[in-house]
Amino acid sequence: MGNSFVRAGYACTDHFLDVPLDHDHPAGGAIRIYAREVVAPGRRDADLPWLLYLQGGPGNKSPRPGAMPAAWLARALKEYRVLLLDQRGTGRSTPLNRQTLPADPKAAAELLRHFRADSIVRDAELLRRHLAGDRPWSVLGQSFGGFCTVTYLSIAPEGLSEAFITGGLPSLTATPDDWYRAAYRRIAAANERYFARYPGDQDVARRIAAHLDRADERLPGGERLTVRRFQGLGIGLGHSAQFDNLHYLLEEAFIAEDRLSDTFLHGVNALVSFAAQPLYALIHESSLSNGTASNWSAARVVEEFPEFAPQAEPFRFLGETIFPSFFEEDPALVPLRECADLVAAHEWPALYDPERLASTTVPVAAAVYYDDMYVDREMSMATAAAIPGIRTWVTSEYAHNGLSADANVLDRLIALRRGEA
Repeated sequence: MGNSFVRAGYACTDHFLDVPLDHDHPAGGAIRIYAREVVAPGRRDADLPWLLYLQGGPGNKSPRPGAMPAAWLARALKEYRVLLLDQRGTGRSTPLNRQTLPADPKAAAELLRHFRADSIVRDAELLRRHLAGDRPWSVLGQSFGGFCTVTYLSIAPEGLSEAFITGGLPSLTATPDDWYRAAYRRIAAANERYFARYPGDQDVARRIAAHLDRADERLPGGERLTVRRFQGLGIGLGHSAQFDNLHYLLEEAFIAEDRLSDTFLHGVNALVSFAAQPLYALIHESSLSNGTASNWSAARVVEEFPEFAPQAEPFRFLGETIFPSFFEEDPALVPLRECADLVAAHEWPALYDPERLASTTVPVAAAVYYDDMYVDREMSMATAAAIPGIRTWVTSEYAHNGLSADANVLDRLIALRRGEA
């Protein structure tokens, strides 16, 4: 156990635990994982049920109370002792990046094979036994955290008393190519919604793209800003607030007729750089590889969608797509290019067990967002049909970040789980 502190609304305690790097070969070395226990002040000694929170990503650390949006947390603390897990490789849980990964690409790629949802779930089970003994706990999975929750239901359902999933019911059968063919259609729809709200931004975006084709504009890290990388600003279009943020960024793009402003370039860098989450770029497609290799699926499948070509008309932003070119342009990723190629070529084992899911008795409540840019609604509903007893709430009221933006999302799921909604 590490430090403890109390701030308005939260009493926090640090927990560290050494776990096997490879759970199938526990004698082969260990890594340290970190989780923050959060409880309402005045209830630190109360006998509260545990709620494990699994963050979206992959490759993102858990929210920091008071520093990162987490509207759901106040609702959860009314009846749970919350555990914010930094999934292995993120935050304070043996972080992986260009500074910590082995210099040898093959060794680095081999290491990364142990940082998917199946390993995260096994970490969680060791944490549960360490903190709660034999008592099962609740889990709340957001986005990729929902993928992890379905893996949890496949691997260790005995560890769960209930499960909540928001925007994170994965397909049990889709290949990465299937996923991206559906994803590009969703991204195109998000572009239509964005440019319908800000129609003037189509001319601005096209002007920026044309300028980048002929001009050598540099981001703060020193690398050239390409049109393809500029298209990456669309990664946030699945979050409601990002429509406005992107518009305000484009408003200040040019400082002169033929020169982009520092304000714009720094803003772009903050959105497209993977310096703070390189693990996301390295293993994102592995989270979609359920018994197969990805082989840079997003980059291959986009060739089937010429409307996303850098010079296509009208201009379109991209979404949650990782391309090999990112590992040639982003200084945080350049040293990892060969490693990334090896990871993309790896044949990953299956993450989900359909037979075990079909026999689960764990109560599950899931929010499915109707226009979710990141997770396909039809695929999510097919998965829901394969898990008996799951209760789904399909809503167009919230975007993919609804859990962080509005405590009512978790409140609705708790009521749904208890048959009150």
